[in-house]
Amino acid sequence: MRKPFYLLILCLPFASCSFNPPIQGRGENYIQGEWQQDSIPLQKKLLSYSLYNFKFSCDSFYIKMRSFSKVNSGADTCMNAGHWTEYIRGTYKQNNDTLHLKGNFCNADYSLKKEGGCFRYGVYEEFFKVGKKTDSLVQFLSTSSVIPVNLHLIKKITCNPQPL
Repeated sequence: MRKPFYLLILCLPFASCSFNPPIQGRGENYIQGEWQQDSIPLQKKLLSYSLYNFKFSCDSFYIKMRSFSKVNSGADTCMNAGHWTEYIRGTYKQNNDTLHLKGNFCNADYSLKKEGGCFRYGVYEEFFKVGKKTDSLVQFLSTSSVIPVNLHLIKKITCNPQPL
């Protein structure tokens, strides 16, 4: 009499679960495309700053982050006289006005970056408050910086979900 009861207990957790479909999510329609930040307020007066290029394709993002610094805090071969670029890829979700990006630092071809070498590697996670201004202009306010990221649309992309 106990065997059917145990079988029911073993199967019960799986009855309410299902596997996610092996396809990419659709993401947010308004942000699909390639976006560029050309400058930031008072950038000539700052000791260091970064300019961003974002690409949003379905629920995925790709970032090219160009950094500039008047202070050399690392090996000059990495810092390239105060100019360097980092790359990040991952997925995003938006909840109300908050955009959550989670991914990994990558090489220039967006392949996964290995530990060591120049700059950051491993997990990248950032939260932005989104202030949409127009169809071709959006503002991200980072929770870890006071400098707004004002982006303009370079190229609109239509989401075409791909198999994972």
